[in-house]
Amino acid sequence: MQRMGMMIGLNGEKVAEYKRLHAAVWPEILALISSCNIRNYTIFLREPENILFGTWEYHGADFAADMAKMAADPKNGEWWAVCMPCQVPLETRAPGEWWAMMDEVFHLD
Repeated sequence: MQRMGMMIGLNGEKVAEYKRLHAAVWPEILALISSCNIRNYTIFLREPENILFGTWEYHGADFAADMAKMAADPKNGEWWAVCMPCQVPLETRAPGEWWAMMDEVFHLD
């Protein structure tokens, strides 16, 4: 198992919409996330800065393949089409990233 974290900005005019979307995530998206070996997935919002922080546990053996599976799913494409306009990627993110991945520096069970 690998714990992972990521962050991204949230458009201040889209905060209510983003909260509404995530209060009722489509069942197909929840099933897809699970089928891609992601568990304990949480997104936090820091207001008024409007920074999203996501964290999850990855329980698979090939993260790149699972993320490719997720990206190729048509329903997920629809989900991203409604969520991505709410988000503001960090300028410092790595090439190819939308959400900026983070390094784990501490953990306590």
